Amino acid sequence: MPGFGQFDTFSDALMAACPVILSQPHATAGRRGTQAFDVRWRVSKEYCAWLYYTPASKYEMSMLTDQSAQDDLDRRRSCLLPETVDDARFPPGSLKYVFALHNHPYEGHLSDGDLRMIVSMGRVHGWVMELGGKKVPLSIVAFFSNSDDLDHPSCDGFFQYIPVTGELKKWTGGVSSGWRQEVLGTVTWQDETHYRIDEK
Repeated sequence: MPGFGQFDTFSDALMAACPVILSQPHATAGRRGTQAFDVRWRVSKEYCAWLYYTPASKYEMSMLTDQSAQDDLDRRRSCLLPETVDDARFPPGSLKYVFALHNHPYEGHLSDGDLRMIVSMGRVHGWVMELGGKKVPLSIVAFFSNSDDLDHPSCDGFFQYIPVTGELKKWTGGVSSGWRQEVLGTVTWQDETHYRIDEK
């Protein structure tokens, strides 16, 4: 992603990615229940990107895509993210895929499509990456903003699903106040197509 930069830690890269993604046109619809929310949601878009680890021992973000599938009845969109990133600076197959990033137009939990997508990516790339002597699990992240300032939305948190542990998490707070995590539940796959969620 031009201008995004290179980061030594995935946490720094995540925090840098949040405002970049949420500031894209129609990336947020604001808070549910506010005036004109329905109109904002109908025109909203979901943007997706990979956060990956390079042979230069840095975390970087791919270009964004706004391709998504939409479910109008459930108010859900599912990100259509390519399996791989074409980064001409590095040999094919040398990138390590860590986070599938996207935005949610409002503060809504990860969708069925989100869960299935990251599991399918795990089958391609693996579930845990060895990065600079650390083990980092593959996961999907959905950023959200509760701000009604659609031109300058705040990054208020993100939802995360980590397939290798099954954990569904919600992170809220911010860089200045610190991030707080809440475990929402655990996803258990009964086979390749069926799962259940045990809520906390």
